[in-house]
Amino acid sequence: MQHTFKHKVYHVLEVARGKKNGVNWLVNILIMSIIALNTLAIILHSVRSIRREFDEVFVDFEYFSAVFFTVEYCLRLWVCTENEKYKHPIWGRLRYMTSTGGIIDLLAILPFYVSHFTSDTGLIRILRLFRVFRLFKFSRYVHALRVIEGVIKEKREELVLSLVFLIFLLLIASSVMYYLESPAQPRVFSSIPATLWWGITTITSIGYGDIYPVTILGKVFGGIIAISGIAIIALPTGILASGFAEHINIHKKEREKHRFCPHCGKELP
Repeated sequence: MQHTFKHKVYHVLEVARGKKNGVNWLVNILIMSIIALNTLAIILHSVRSIRREFDEVFVDFEYFSAVFFTVEYCLRLWVCTENEKYKHPIWGRLRYMTSTGGIIDLLAILPFYVSHFTSDTGLIRILRLFRVFRLFKFSRYVHALRVIEGVIKEKREELVLSLVFLIFLLLIASSVMYYLESPAQPRVFSSIPATLWWGITTITSIGYGDIYPVTILGKVFGGIIAISGIAIIALPTGILASGFAEHINIHKKEREKHRFCPHCGKELP
């Protein structure tokens, strides 16, 4: 009987698929609504006039949200063994806790409890900021966010490689520019770490104009880096675009496969 109840709770907490009705769908809507209200509360709490007038409401809602998400996390931890991936009663739960969803669920409640064990105002502010992780809980229910997560996982090696190229270009460019410009602008290009800011704004084509080369060699080299930066920054974009295209094609093929009977070939209603 316990196993049957546990199995029902597992399916109630799972993301609703297919027909939008039943307890499963209602629980999903409830959780998403509370996540949305938390996001709104974080935004409104930053407005001083609203915070002063409704501070007690914000505090009460924070307590309610912490209790709600704690109960949800404990239930998910309890029923996760119904999933084949987390079948083992101990290692399965540990595996769930270290999964992306498990970490997001934990970070959604952890700042609330940690803030009660410290009087450091700065740390409490940082912990309050971490409440924004509750927004990431949407990724479990929004298909588009799950697609993004899947594409990033599939293309992580290519993305890491492009990031390594970007870091190499940034370090090399900043080092060379420091030696080219420091004699002419010792205060602006005071060190390689200080020149890294120029490298970031140039490679990303932001160009704030607060730090720029004035020598001929510096300008020529800066132009080369700016052009190279466009190509390097475009790499992750191309990788993600191809990943999305592949994912969409696979999804279309799967849908088309289910439209026809595998035995007679007739189109299904």
